[in-house]
Amino acid sequence: MGDILKEILDHLPSNAEITSSCFEGANIILYTKNKEFFLNKGGIIKEIVNIFKKRIELRPDPSIVEDVEKAKEKIKKIIPEDANITNIIFDPQRSVVIIEAEKPGAAIGKSGEILREIRKTTLWVPIVRRTPSIRSKIIENIRAVLYENTEFRRKFLNRVGKRVYSGWIRGKKHEWIRVSFLGGGRQVGRSCLFLQTPESRILLDCGINVAAQSEEEMFPFFDIPELKIGELDAVIITHAHLDHCAMVPILFKYGYEGPVYCTEPTRDIMALLNLDYLGIMQKEAKKQLFSSTDVKNMVKHTVCLNYEEVTDITPDVRLTFYNAGHTLGSAMVHLHLGNGLHNLLYTGDFNFETSNLLAPASTNFPRLETAIIESTYGGKEDILPSRRQCEEQLLSIIKKTVERGGKVLMPTLGVGRSQEVMVILEKAIREKKIPEIPVYVQGMVWDVTAIHTAYPDFLNGRMRRMIFHENKNPFLSEIFRKVGSSKEMEEIIHSEKPCVIMATSGMMVGGPSVEYFRNLAENPKHSLIFTCYQGEGSLGRRIESGEKEISFPTGPNTSEVVRVRMEVHSIRGFTGHSTRNQLLNFVYRLNPKPKRIIVNHGESSKCLDLASTLHKIHKVETNAPRNLDALRLK
Repeated sequence: MGDILKEILDHLPSNAEITSSCFEGANIILYTKNKEFFLNKGGIIKEIVNIFKKRIELRPDPSIVEDVEKAKEKIKKIIPEDANITNIIFDPQRSVVIIEAEKPGAAIGKSGEILREIRKTTLWVPIVRRTPSIRSKIIENIRAVLYENTEFRRKFLNRVGKRVYSGWIRGKKHEWIRVSFLGGGRQVGRSCLFLQTPESRILLDCGINVAAQSEEEMFPFFDIPELKIGELDAVIITHAHLDHCAMVPILFKYGYEGPVYCTEPTRDIMALLNLDYLGIMQKEAKKQLFSSTDVKNMVKHTVCLNYEEVTDITPDVRLTFYNAGHTLGSAMVHLHLGNGLHNLLYTGDFNFETSNLLAPASTNFPRLETAIIESTYGGKEDILPSRRQCEEQLLSIIKKTVERGGKVLMPTLGVGRSQEVMVILEKAIREKKIPEIPVYVQGMVWDVTAIHTAYPDFLNGRMRRMIFHENKNPFLSEIFRKVGSSKEMEEIIHSEKPCVIMATSGMMVGGPSVEYFRNLAENPKHSLIFTCYQGEGSLGRRIESGEKEISFPTGPNTSEVVRVRMEVHSIRGFTGHSTRNQLLNFVYRLNPKPKRIIVNHGESSKCLDLASTLHKIHKVETNAPRNLDALRLK
């Protein structure tokens, strides 16, 4: 695009007194020494935005802003007490002040009037962030990393912007688009797609197969000759399950220095899950794939976007996230490629149904030629019961187990299903549909729940109304009790009182859920309830399939056999994935209609079955690629 900064500056009046200009990713930032221009010339900036079709922000030069201590006192006086400010952090190099408050709406004011007053009085640019209702150490640590590395972030984001606006660096001979499947082809696990154009090299997701029995089946195929980590332009993460994000820190370990695009909840949960996975590797004395420094480096390189926020990520790729309905902050990826040459939708995992937490996946896009969709439940037999039926079944099992004095163990994914089940249990106990029993929450479930309280705007309309207007946050109920130590865990196991235990991991491939199972499995008064997908080869799949004797190693040449006498139930309708009928309905409602549909993220038979059905119904080209297959889209 040539020197876009110079062109923008040429459109500004001579009295603008612009002292510097830079990039923050695809955003263009201008700093002015003219106080009057900063406060009153927003109209000129809007005109320039309309000309260039880029996001342009005007900020005051750091030399003219109010002294930090004086500004802090003024901000405290301007913002009402009921906003409950918990922190005020100044970023002097960017002339930005970050205000953390329990009630952001009160800090923003009607139509942003309080923010305007802060700008006018102090000249600082205020940004308001929500303080989680449940204290979240991971959010505090992530925000601390970002605040402590503002200079690094400033330089990094400017470098990202230069890459976006520098024009073609690899040479444009022909226009083409190719996607290679490095993982997730006819399987669930290690999702990783490699998108190439003449100019761009982009990874879509980068996960691990947590249920794999060997290293060969665990990791994406990074060893293809065309993939060079140092030449990657961007990594895009749809959501924070390990099969989509666990390998991102490894990219930084081996030299990646580019941006990771995701939503804010995905960033926070991704960091949490990767650190938890690192802890499990350490506890089980397994080879550590990455370090906490690599996770920190990943966080420093994240670029967070909201749904339907359009941004350029390379000279020929434009990215927009859309709600996927799968987990908090999960996103479908829409890519506008080659200046209109092709439009690609990569759904990642998605749910085309209103759940207790989230709205259904989006179906309307500006343009669409190719859709890559998941097929976890894409087989003909995957006709699952409704959520209402599942809720009734869940409450019935809990009620019967409590009546016989037993405990209910629910191995859960830390993200999504856990929080949905918590909402169901809170409502059932409040409405006296089941006895008032404690619900013990262990593993990362508690921390992920805290993250849910930090981003209620990503929840569905009903949940937002409960939290914002009715002041009823189900996650704050007294029935939920955090389990934070081995001693507390032992007390729960040996207690005679009925309870519900929610613990990770959902597939029982590690974590406290396995330890609870070992101690509870042989007592028939207890119940085990699976509410999430059990990957092939996982302990959960073996138990779900009816195995009655499970061997656990206790030493180099010794093992313990646990006999499964507890009741085992699977409730599949709580899934965050679309059922077969929902997948078909989603494609039917896609607007505009894609000319090609590629099916991945499902067992081989389900990918092939769904691809065949979609071809017959819509008369479009369909594919179900294997891992290492490369498809040319244009």
